[in-house]
Amino acid sequence: MAVIIYSILLTITTGSPIPSGVNSSQVFWLGLSGFIGLVLGDSCGFKALVMIGPRLMTLLYATAPIFASIIAWIFLGEELRIVEMLGIAITIGGVGWVITERKANNQIKTNQNQNHPDSGSLRQGILLGLGAGLGQALGLVLAKQGMLHAGGTVEAMPASFIRMIVAAISIWLISAARGKLSGVVTSLKDVKALKLCLGGTFFGPFLGVWMSLLALEYIRTGVAATLNATTPIMIIPIVIAYYKEQVSWRAIIGAIVAVGGVTILFLT
Repeated sequence: MAVIIYSILLTITTGSPIPSGVNSSQVFWLGLSGFIGLVLGDSCGFKALVMIGPRLMTLLYATAPIFASIIAWIFLGEELRIVEMLGIAITIGGVGWVITERKANNQIKTNQNQNHPDSGSLRQGILLGLGAGLGQALGLVLAKQGMLHAGGTVEAMPASFIRMIVAAISIWLISAARGKLSGVVTSLKDVKALKLCLGGTFFGPFLGVWMSLLALEYIRTGVAATLNATTPIMIIPIVIAYYKEQVSWRAIIGAIVAVGGVTILFLT
């Protein structure tokens, strides 16, 4: 679905449904970024979600900025200033404070008792959650390499298309190799699920991924990854308005702390 959306917008903006003027080196790095970030990283994340639940999974996923800062420093020479490190630490601290509000152990126990094909141990779930954070971080670093350091520049829209189409092809090939294509085709008959997937695709793999690459053009990779990690804070007003959930003072204070960290990053 995301590939189709990108193709339509590329046709409108450039006259062609596929990117043009992109060299082989750029395609390689962006394609590798899509495979590691959108295939391996997301697969680890979804599997960990089932094993250890959303709270602990999101907390582990928030390690992405740390991984991204280290990897970008080693491979791209991006050194963070002390103030930026402080902003990242405060933001991650605020996000972690919100996520760990409820006891994760009860949620883990509940998830492990479910009869789910992806159920597993706590240790496996934690390792997969860390793998998801590492995949997200490495995906961003490789994307920046392909966009800005591979013999020219590639704009965020075509770069996102290349990442997405490589990821889509990879997922279909992996499904075919595992003999799961029939299940995928059957699921496409669920109209209600497809409508929800289309909405999720627009805001996630299209708008979210595109804007995350757009951010890489202007700011350091670690800072961009930190802003990506504020999703749990963004969710708070949505659950209040849509699900009518009551939000505790701890969640509100954590959100304020995270926003303070983001403010420091913007001021730098």
